[in-house]
Amino acid sequence: MPASDFNKATAVGDGREATKSRYKVPFGTVSVTPKAKKLIDQAIDRGWLTKGQYVREFEEKFAALFGVKYGIAVSSGTDADAIACAVLYDFGAQRGDEIIVPALTFVATGNAVLQAGFTPVFVDIERETLNIDPKKIERSITPRTRAIMPVHLMGKPAAMDEIMDIAKKHKLYVIEDAAEAHGAQYKGKKVGAIGDMACFSLYAAHIVTTIEGGMLITNNEKMAEAARSLRNHGIEGKFQFKRIGFSAKMNEIEAAVGLGNMEIFHDILEKRRSNVRHLIRAFAKFGKYFWYLQEEKHEILGPHAFSIILKEGVNFTKDEFVTYLEKFGVDSRNLFYSIPTQTESYQFMGHQLGDFPQAEYCSDHGTHIGCHQGVEIAQMDYVVQVVGEFLKSKGHTI
Repeated sequence: MPASDFNKATAVGDGREATKSRYKVPFGTVSVTPKAKKLIDQAIDRGWLTKGQYVREFEEKFAALFGVKYGIAVSSGTDADAIACAVLYDFGAQRGDEIIVPALTFVATGNAVLQAGFTPVFVDIERETLNIDPKKIERSITPRTRAIMPVHLMGKPAAMDEIMDIAKKHKLYVIEDAAEAHGAQYKGKKVGAIGDMACFSLYAAHIVTTIEGGMLITNNEKMAEAARSLRNHGIEGKFQFKRIGFSAKMNEIEAAVGLGNMEIFHDILEKRRSNVRHLIRAFAKFGKYFWYLQEEKHEILGPHAFSIILKEGVNFTKDEFVTYLEKFGVDSRNLFYSIPTQTESYQFMGHQLGDFPQAEYCSDHGTHIGCHQGVEIAQMDYVVQVVGEFLKSKGHTI
């Protein structure tokens, strides 16, 4: 499907807007379909804009897409993470208990654990995958550990077999943070349908979007019931406050955008996969200089973006590389941070630089660029051309 068929897109991402006139290859886009516009008009005409029939329909279709029984729509991916954590209080967890998370991810993952009243325990990542290193998880488990929350960063599946085995051994729950991994698969299983619960961000730059919004999915009926209560102040029945909850409901306008996206989900997913696979093949000639997103035989990516990490010993810095990309119209974002050691808000936890060397390296030397449905193969080729010209400017023969 050509980019024009996804409607005229607005480039978005991480709070920065980038117009098409500024960037030849914008970082992100959002598709608002004709069906979504029609549903929005109908909702306005009906005069019912808070959670209603569209939200329920969207929940059902989203859950069915991932082959699970229950979907709980909420106001953001962060809220989905926080509510999933808070569900654990119904299963014996106590405030202050621990949830294991990767050190390198968008800060929302750590924030959600804290917002739910738990303590995040950070584990370093694998540089090659950007995901939590399963070999380092067990050393971080304590008597207060209640769950592992792997993040499928950039749409690349985490090592779920190892993670699930560790969780079973230590009687822990697994909450998949699949914010960026819509449509990814791991060994024939759909990411989001492997752990006890999974959380998706439906932010504007993601494959399924409601502009802002999130979704929690699960096969566990009691977990689903608790999550529905938690998204609405912990209410059950008529104003019986059984839990310390959140105000995190999705509205009808957002659900309408989501329902429109559901109709073109597979088109968006295949367009992104085509773009990222094209980049993977083309970047093979740059292998001396960069680590970059890969797709292994056991997995299918649900691509959010294309990560690029400078290798040790190259004669240029990330800032030089990113500045060059920006100069020639390729939008990019930093490859997140080591939350416990590179974000000011987490200094209270007492970690020191060097505690998470792989996460810190990827943050210091990594960036990521768009591979979304609003860009074409010709634009991916342009990215490759710009990268090649940058390397030549540094004296390298490609």
